[in-house]
Amino acid sequence: MPHKIITIAQQKGGAGKTTIAAHLAVAFSQRGKRVAVIDIDPQGSLTQWHKIRERKFGEGFTGLMFSTISGWRLPNEIDRVKGSCDIIIIDSPPHTQTETKTAIRIADFVIIPAQPSPTDLWATAETVKLVTEERIPHRILLNRAVLNSKLLKDIEKEFSSVLNAKIGNRITFASSMLEGRTVTETSPASPASEEIKAILKEVSKMLFPEEKKEPQAKKAKVKQVAEALA
Repeated sequence: MPHKIITIAQQKGGAGKTTIAAHLAVAFSQRGKRVAVIDIDPQGSLTQWHKIRERKFGEGFTGLMFSTISGWRLPNEIDRVKGSCDIIIIDSPPHTQTETKTAIRIADFVIIPAQPSPTDLWATAETVKLVTEERIPHRILLNRAVLNSKLLKDIEKEFSSVLNAKIGNRITFASSMLEGRTVTETSPASPASEEIKAILKEVSKMLFPEEKKEPQAKKAKVKQVAEALA
């Protein structure tokens, strides 16, 4: 199965890119995918999270391949790791810098986190424009959302490419990150964990459509064998 590249991008800072990158990376790993994470954001928040994770689990036992590089080195880094993973997740810097554009162009899929606020709405429009110009499949992920609020519904009306799954405004996301972990590890049965699982399921259907067909293919094969033995 060929690898897939997911870039987490948003022009506005503070939208939750790093939290989403970490949680998706761990969730994919928990589902048996080989995951590489590349941090090209100069702020290095994801790198700090992974260092805490290494101290907790041990170097080489975090469940992730991890690298911190400058954005201009991204194509070479992907060439280096692509043969060893199923999923590559890139945490990109804010603003439409050259590095962010490179991370978007190289992606198979872009996730654009956005909080339900006017400033995020405006910034998201710019990011969507950039991704659309590059013709990269994308979805907006509403983060820290107050479910069923009027503002949330207004944002969903504004954009057609919004994930059905959303992330609520929950403290458990931040507290798990402080431990070098994610909510699917610290609180696997919590509402926060269910939100991550729902995002993973929705994104996986778009990235790996062949996995949906696999059970049907197996059923057809079993039926053929049964008919042959009858």
